[in-house]
Amino acid sequence: MSPIAVASFDLDGTLVDTSGEIAEAANRTIAEFGFEQQPQQTIERFIGAGTRELMLRLVESLGGPGADDRTGGVGALLERFAHHYAATAGTSCRLYPDCAEALERLQLAGVRLVCLTNKEERYSLAVLRATGIGECFELVVGGDTLAFKKPDPRVLQHIATTLEVDLDAIVHIGDSHTDVETARRAGVAAWAVPWGYNGGEPIETARPDRVFADFGAVADAVLATRVA
Repeated sequence: MSPIAVASFDLDGTLVDTSGEIAEAANRTIAEFGFEQQPQQTIERFIGAGTRELMLRLVESLGGPGADDRTGGVGALLERFAHHYAATAGTSCRLYPDCAEALERLQLAGVRLVCLTNKEERYSLAVLRATGIGECFELVVGGDTLAFKKPDPRVLQHIATTLEVDLDAIVHIGDSHTDVETARRAGVAAWAVPWGYNGGEPIETARPDRVFADFGAVADAVLATRVA
């Protein structure tokens, strides 16, 4: 494997557990439209494609064909979610064990770090600030930063172009089939962690190149590629 110059990390379910604050915002939203609030575990199944897709899929699962009538249209639903998530983003999220230490090790070794997520950029930055790891990342690419998002391979091509590195010098680490597909389509290494969401399915079903039990092992694997 080529030496890894850039490690690209997904955010939700990979670096940070954000499910509680996302579920809180989603439940506040659907309650306004007359839907019964849902367990956090139910809402977790819809995390990964961005907030628009999360809310549309959640309401569809609850209301069926009449969901749009009850919410007054997609725009109203998303407007209220944006209001509530602006209040909850960064309030109860927590880093997964050893995340900060692994990022620091990689930074000190000269590995360039990127956060690549489908969460909108403003919410992503709020979470990164709240968890104290925002300064680790040279580049943050959210779901609305570009005209396309994961699993479109152009997001990783954008990272390669912006940082002036070859694609084979990048590894992408995530928790979902979306992350694996994005990496595969871009021709970069697809690594994964097993503690995230992935629609409630084991990450192994996405067939990543490697699965790591903890962040220390991720850092070890990246740094091993850089040893002559």
